Amino acid sequence: MKRILITALAALVAVVALGTGVIAANGSDTSTVTRGRLERTLPATFANLYAQHAQIQGQSDITPASINAQAMCDKAGAAGVDVGPGGDWVCLMSWTDPEVPMPTEGYGKFELNVHSNDCYTASGPSKLTGFLTMTDKQGREVTNPLFEFDGCFDPASASAPTGVVFPSLLSVTSTPLTPDSDDKVGLQVTCGTGDKGCAGTVSVAAGKVALGSIPFDIKEEASATLMSPQAVPTGTKELTFTVQSTTGVGPSSPVTLPVQGGQRASSTITS
Repeated sequence: MKRILITALAALVAVVALGTGVIAANGSDTSTVTRGRLERTLPATFANLYAQHAQIQGQSDITPASINAQAMCDKAGAAGVDVGPGGDWVCLMSWTDPEVPMPTEGYGKFELNVHSNDCYTASGPSKLTGFLTMTDKQGREVTNPLFEFDGCFDPASASAPTGVVFPSLLSVTSTPLTPDSDDKVGLQVTCGTGDKGCAGTVSVAAGKVALGSIPFDIKEEASATLMSPQAVPTGTKELTFTVQSTTGVGPSSPVTLPVQGGQRASSTITS
């Protein structure tokens, strides 16, 4: 009986050791999938496809070199380690095309599903890269090479980050605002992928009546609810939230939200 127990214990130790080895082998610290490799391969792959996209439309003046694509990649937000395969990679990428200006923040957001075989699938913002199909120079409907694309990288290539950084974008995610029992409202915001998150102040006003300002300091890939410093005066029909960013960038245009309850009709956000 003692021999059986010893044998079983030895087998269990072996299984645990094997499991630990598998974790070490697949863990992020030893993976060939790194931020630096993605930051180098994604712009190169995208640039080639972008030139192909331009040729389909009859534009011969756009080349992979002319668009000067650059990327900043991040895995699982600020708290994550930027190493290892997975579907939680996000890359911010900028490029130069006179016909397609970048938004105020200066980049487009690409979502990547990166595999352990050093290949990935990427999809970008349709407002910049288009939809599944496009019209070629002959007027035919063809597949858009930028809508979703695959790429691979050399696991022996440079692994260090490129040093390219972009600011996080503060976005307003509130639906209709409802004053609480103290007649205050909460503005829901998110801070996107980027460098150092989002910080600054939001000034609140009801017409010409200032209701104070709200400081915010939000990590990248995080959300927060910013409460108005004072109660919304009875009869107010709109509120103006003015974002002053010290880190990251705020909304690029006013956002109007309805306010539910009471005599308040709408809320306007400006930056």
